[in-house]
Amino acid sequence: MIRCDAHMHTRFSEDSDASVHSMLDAAIERGMEAVCITDHLDKDFPQTPDFPAGAFLFDLGNYFQRLTQLKEEYQKKLEVRIGVEIGLQPHLGEYYRNLTEKYPFDFVIGSVHLIHGQDPYYRTFFEGRSDEEAYQEAFQVTIENLKKVNSFDSLGHLDYVVRYGTHQAEEYSYKKYAEEIDEILKILIAQGKGLEMNMAGMKYGLVFPNPHPEVIRRYKELGGKYITVGSDSHYANRVCQGINQGYDIARAAGFDYVTVYEKHQPKLITIE
Repeated sequence: MIRCDAHMHTRFSEDSDASVHSMLDAAIERGMEAVCITDHLDKDFPQTPDFPAGAFLFDLGNYFQRLTQLKEEYQKKLEVRIGVEIGLQPHLGEYYRNLTEKYPFDFVIGSVHLIHGQDPYYRTFFEGRSDEEAYQEAFQVTIENLKKVNSFDSLGHLDYVVRYGTHQAEEYSYKKYAEEIDEILKILIAQGKGLEMNMAGMKYGLVFPNPHPEVIRRYKELGGKYITVGSDSHYANRVCQGINQGYDIARAAGFDYVTVYEKHQPKLITIE
């Protein structure tokens, strides 16, 4: 099989200072045969303690020029695909549609980083909310986003909010939020979208990726076809971390393959 890390960030993302070279070299060292660079493009991201308003935007012309250069440079050593991770908000449907039609991405991850304008990465989001209330709100916002924005290939880290909960997984299971999660999965399936298995969840103290393996299994049961796997690495020392474990989880959930995208077209890669 072609081993591929389908979620990686470089210094084009505001929250990484890793050179593209360092990420590609690390992928080769760790036995990857393909990668997709998916830097953050999160329009209308608000000011936070760490970033000014609008920080998660970058020059896409320069991005494509640089990555196309490196794609050619590395072509005998590593297959390099050009992607992006967009931050979903309900009012951005037309913006992202225009953007993804203008630029020839291989793969677009659609991720929910903001819940009614707040990033749960920051503790202020949980002030006045129990974990249960926060998680419920996050899933409801995800449903709202999916009804308004569909210019992506795979939904990123579905239960992202659990990473940052006061008690993390103590208030979380698929069964507890089955109604909301099933609605999310059914929308994805109806639209022919993929579901990402984001292996960075374990970096934040969880014992599972995002989403939980039970959610991966449920996606399969409902008829979902496309599972993508990525490390969500922002630095070279985390490239391809958890990818093999992700393949094992996909197999245990009933998938004989994982999915990579090229020019938005899903390619099924048999798990060996």
